Amino acid sequence: MSSATKRSPVSTKPAASAKVNREETPFEALASICSVLVVGLFIMTFLAQNYVIPSGSMENTLLVGDHLVVDQITLKPPASWMPLIRYREPRRGDIVVFHKPVNQPGIDATDADGTPQYTPLVKRLIGVPGDHIHLRNGIVIVNGVAQPVGFAQPTTTDNFNEFLDDFPAIPPAAASGATESWAVNFSSYIQDGDLVVPPGMYFMMGDNRHNSLDSRYWGFVPRANIIGRPLFNYWSFKAADGQLEQTGFGHKLAWIGHVLVHFFPDTRWKRTFHVVH
Repeated sequence: MSSATKRSPVSTKPAASAKVNREETPFEALASICSVLVVGLFIMTFLAQNYVIPSGSMENTLLVGDHLVVDQITLKPPASWMPLIRYREPRRGDIVVFHKPVNQPGIDATDADGTPQYTPLVKRLIGVPGDHIHLRNGIVIVNGVAQPVGFAQPTTTDNFNEFLDDFPAIPPAAASGATESWAVNFSSYIQDGDLVVPPGMYFMMGDNRHNSLDSRYWGFVPRANIIGRPLFNYWSFKAADGQLEQTGFGHKLAWIGHVLVHFFPDTRWKRTFHVVH
């Protein structure tokens, strides 16, 4: 007789999981959120910043209502504590964000105590230190070489302006909107009909050259005033020229309501993440 082999009964219970899922505590969740906020704050404070285009001085390169992410590092003086960052000097043709070197009464804002508020501007860099610049019939000539029109609005018989298009043939003193200090010192920078950019200074112009208060009106921009360069447009919302420059709680509240109502139809979706150049 053959002996029967005894078998152990098969267990129907599932094997215990090797890992036990542990829910995140409220403190850990708060710590995670804070970490993200700290990193985001660092990036937006030291590496990048957002900037809204309030006027049409750079049309059609940049439109009123474009919201830009601005690189605040590349054009800064090199820092030894950030050796991996690629630094460089501002170049001719760059679009840059900067602080205007002067305050114009009646145009620029001031604090309650009269302290000037220097709102950042965005323009195209036309001349670097040492460049000889003049315009003839709206064409920019740098060091004797006519520059491509590129994105700039062309000069026609209808929009020709002698001060703007044959600069510096006419002194700024004759132009409405020019600053007094620039008008006084202007002649000292003229050599053989050219405007010569001094060391440490830069000459800026808007692409919408017939509707741009720029270096033709208030002079050179010091190197220290340059904030950075726009990278891309993360959101573009239709707005009228100057509408985003209005101050006061009532205007801001009305604008917020307008955005909420018209967000989808007035957002320029094709400009989302549009690279600035």
